[in-house]
Amino acid sequence: MSELTVQYLVLERRDPARNMARFYVLTIEPTLFGDTALVREWGRLGGRGRRRLDLFDGHVQAVEALESWLKRKTRRGYVQQHFPCAEPVCNTPQAGGSGQKASASISK
Repeated sequence: MSELTVQYLVLERRDPARNMARFYVLTIEPTLFGDTALVREWGRLGGRGRRRLDLFDGHVQAVEALESWLKRKTRRGYVQQHFPCAEPVCNTPQAGGSGQKASASISK
């Protein structure tokens, strides 16, 4: 049985008629204290955006929370962005402009 892990998931929602261009980034990261954090970043494309960390005791709970947020955002019209990158992490600029690495790869 393989465990599905998402390293970086970038979603965008655009509607030119409403002058809407938003991003939403979901990632799972370890903390210094052995917990697992679901990091959510969101805002207007080209802007700084906001960031929130939700802590979980285990990786499984963090993945379940990520899947829940992914379903919510998909229902609201966000679409997943794919980056032309062969490696799990690449140096493609992030949609939000915070200068972090962006990759939408899923490894098993």
